[in-house]
Amino acid sequence: MGLDFTAIDFETANGFRGSPCAVGLTKVRGGRVVDEASWLMRPPVNHDHFEYHNVRVHGIKATDVAGRPRFGELFPEIGAFIGTDILAAHNAAFDLGVIRSGLEVSGLPGPAYDYVCTVMLARRCYSLVSNSLPFAAEEAGVPLVNHHDAAEDARACAGILIDIAARNNTNSIAELYLSLGLVLPHQEAFDPAHDVLSKASLTALAGAAGGNSAALVRPFLSGWPEEGDNPVPNADAEPSHPLYGQTVVFTGELSMARPEAKVRSAELGARPESRVTARTTVLVVGDGFVAADLRSGRLTGKARRVLELHDRGQPIEVLSEGEFLQMVGG
Repeated sequence: MGLDFTAIDFETANGFRGSPCAVGLTKVRGGRVVDEASWLMRPPVNHDHFEYHNVRVHGIKATDVAGRPRFGELFPEIGAFIGTDILAAHNAAFDLGVIRSGLEVSGLPGPAYDYVCTVMLARRCYSLVSNSLPFAAEEAGVPLVNHHDAAEDARACAGILIDIAARNNTNSIAELYLSLGLVLPHQEAFDPAHDVLSKASLTALAGAAGGNSAALVRPFLSGWPEEGDNPVPNADAEPSHPLYGQTVVFTGELSMARPEAKVRSAELGARPESRVTARTTVLVVGDGFVAADLRSGRLTGKARRVLELHDRGQPIEVLSEGEFLQMVGG
């Protein structure tokens, strides 16, 4: 068995992960890229509004997908390209969640997939202050010119996985996971006609039924953000999630209340704390921070502290709020 898989990347129209408007796919056989595909699409009905923040990130507007097939109509082609491959994605909880939620609100069943998260693997195999796609791609020696172009992002994800397998002298994903002492994650098949819907889909459907499918944005409040309590991590959370087992601290103004961010991270198995210490493994930075700011110097005091700790050898990384929201479901 060779290093065979399909890398996938979605872009979404709004804060609901079931609103895909673009997908990129890269097929790898024997550690080499052999095929690529990408599509623009309309998101599912009632979830197809384009939010300013999403458009600002990927540049796709409603007019760009007008007349295109909806996600549910296009998924047979997407699924046929994937076939029975293991899926690889950078922050796989998001991209697998796009498939699930997008099909659920379309009233369609979805197949089971084994999958690989290259964020998790980069955290294990690289030593980066940010495991965002541009930083990990640079470490892997993969060019990434147009970040948030779904086709380029899928290609970069594939390159990261190929590089990590090579660094670990492994020739298949099964061999790679065995060498790292990890269990390959799996998403079960589902049918919305019979199975309980995902939390993200239930929330989005409730919003659409109430006549307000647009995301609610908390107004900016000046002053020091309220920290709230530090909830206990959910011991039954999925170990393959990139926040599981992490000690998370928040800094800067977030689009959600900080106590809510702590609750949502704890539900996924993280331990939220209120200040950066030797235990901290993840710092989530608000105030519009993006990973590129690590190079420009536009940083909070907590973020500068993280850079100092990372330089001293502490395994700690920085997440933008956008990356965090992808991980917790929008």
